[in-house]
Amino acid sequence: MPERGGVVDGPLSMGNAISLSAAKTKGLTSLVAGRADILVAPNLEAGNILAKELTYAAQAEGAGLMIGAKVPVMLTSRPDDERSRLFSCAVAVLYAHWLFTGHSAVEPAALKEAAE
Repeated sequence: MPERGGVVDGPLSMGNAISLSAAKTKGLTSLVAGRADILVAPNLEAGNILAKELTYAAQAEGAGLMIGAKVPVMLTSRPDDERSRLFSCAVAVLYAHWLFTGHSAVEPAALKEAAE
């Protein structure tokens, strides 16, 4: 698999993380500002606020997985539907696979097709 990398930046406000026009208005020149693919929260409370904001304000679908404890913890909310719970299970399985093997469970060709 070819080398892959990423760019990490922050902290960024929600607007500056996901809106290129907001980032430009503020004069941010970051490669991430306005183009964030992943949003990371500093703690459980902030993560919950972020998840609710995306779910209710943007009709986003998501999965919840907390890492860093002795074992990964799937995070779901009481009002989550079956699809969100299934997504959380899928992310947990993919993460467990990576922990045990050190490799993605998704073939590189599938990753390339998904990106196109």
